[in-house]
Amino acid sequence: MAETIELEHNNQKGTFYFKVDNKTEAKMTFVFAGATQIIIDHTEVNPGNNGKGFGKKMILKAVEFARENGITILPLCPFAKSIFDKTPEYKDVL
Repeated sequence: MAETIELEHNNQKGTFYFKVDNKTEAKMTFVFAGATQIIIDHTEVNPGNNGKGFGKKMILKAVEFARENGITILPLCPFAKSIFDKTPEYKDVL
């Protein structure tokens, strides 16, 4: 089983795609709030994939993206907010 996380974005919005064997199984969307912040607004996992950690892995990719680009994250999506609340090592990007 080959897992990948792909990112597509422009200067306004973006999406992280979690793919298993080249098939999209989950996605997380965000919008840019100026040049220094993204707002995660939605996380969606295909039926049958709940509890497999796909959402958490996309959150980690978003954290890495924020760190690499010197931006912060505002997690408005309830799932993302829950992960950030439970993961103190991600506080540096909030």
